[in-house]
Amino acid sequence: MTTTRLILVGGFLGAGKTTLLWEAARRITESGKRIGLITNDQAPELVDTAILSRNDVKVAEVSGSCFCCNFNGLIDALKNVRDEANADVIIAEPVGSCTDLSATIIQPLKQNLRGELIVSPLSVLADPIRLNDILNGETAGLHPSAAYIFRKQLEESDLILISKSDRVSPEELVLLKEKAKLHFPDSEVMVVSSLSGEGIDEWLNEVLTRTDAGKRLVEVDYDVYAEGEAVLGWLNTTIELSGRKTDWDAFARELMQNLSHQFDSMKASVGHVKILIESGENYLIGNLTGLNETLSFRNSAGTSSEARLTLNARVEMSPEALEEIVRKTLDATKGKNLRKKIVALRCLSPGRPKPTFRFDQVIPVF
Repeated sequence: MTTTRLILVGGFLGAGKTTLLWEAARRITESGKRIGLITNDQAPELVDTAILSRNDVKVAEVSGSCFCCNFNGLIDALKNVRDEANADVIIAEPVGSCTDLSATIIQPLKQNLRGELIVSPLSVLADPIRLNDILNGETAGLHPSAAYIFRKQLEESDLILISKSDRVSPEELVLLKEKAKLHFPDSEVMVVSSLSGEGIDEWLNEVLTRTDAGKRLVEVDYDVYAEGEAVLGWLNTTIELSGRKTDWDAFARELMQNLSHQFDSMKASVGHVKILIESGENYLIGNLTGLNETLSFRNSAGTSSEARLTLNARVEMSPEALEEIVRKTLDATKGKNLRKKIVALRCLSPGRPKPTFRFDQVIPVF
């Protein structure tokens, strides 16, 4: 039986995982290998899945819970992608607020799918601004329990990837890399940028050749972990927009600016807010990963009379408050001349993590 290589890419909300997956998939495909992708979220209607599906690769989504709490769902997705895409490589993106991946995902995979999967070293992305704050003993604007999750993700990593390297100076990157090595001496530290391409080939060379996945297990306080997830309201929605001809790029900027100003005025910590606006073949992606200054957009959805909006928000507030803000902001954006039909909307607060498996020892690779 041929084996498939699995690359797990973790990291806290807003670290840039999906953008890296897109770029990695493109490069792996160009090298002649067949690739599949797996996304993960607490609810369906996921921006990441919609974005990655535009890359002409097989994408499976495990929704409703994290990989660790729905291990059988992950196995089904792996087999589905492997069979349908005949994939040589599968990249899987766990929920951004998930940790303890070595004990609950990597070790069970190494034991249960031995001979079918080659599991690569666990890569954990970290936004440089948040990472620097965490390493300085702060919370990066997050609830202390959410900051705990961020740190635990780094602690269990095999490879720490400092993402968005274009956002800080080369001198700051050198210092940040050395600081990360000092705090997490058992992890290798690399620098990547999906925008400039820096470090991506070097990272792919590591994860496509090595087999030392999940080299350590970490102690995780599940009470703190559960609180760190529960403080966030999670909202996923898909909305059909129609009416007069609209500049969708301007609509997206107005919508995201309005949401950002609302959250900033409430001092509500943002894990991430993502939008995807699709109009025919045209699309725009918007991201907010903290205060208003973190807003970013790429591509263009153009101008037309119809579009489809997918929005995911992870913000430190109750689900009810988050839903009310999103609904009111949508209604106010571009006035009443635009019809907005909600196709799907889920808003929730994650329950306590209950992993299917949790190993207490590292499974050796033979």
